[in-house]
Amino acid sequence: MSFSHFDNSTAIINALKTANATEVSRYFDNYIDLKLPEHNELKNIGKNQAGIALENFFKENDIKGFELSSQRDMNGTMYLAGRLQNSNKGYNITILLKTKDTNQQIITLRIN
Repeated sequence: MSFSHFDNSTAIINALKTANATEVSRYFDNYIDLKLPEHNELKNIGKNQAGIALENFFKENDIKGFELSSQRDMNGTMYLAGRLQNSNKGYNITILLKTKDTNQQIITLRIN
């Protein structure tokens, strides 16, 4: 595992743990696939629009933290899974990252 992979995944996990959607969205690729609860999946949504949607979701659902349950790296693709925490039952989250120009960038984010 190269340092850039480690740095980005660690930074993303830390941003989720502090419920910082703005920081998470810094690692979005230019276009991502985004799936939020009670919404249709959005394919190839722009980075800025996806960031706004994620921030709104975090605020509306009072996301307070994150617990990592799985992290795998397979041939330049990394998969992170865990649970977003709030005062209710929380939400499962899966993130797919792809290496692009030596950096890991989020290409898919699903919350359910």
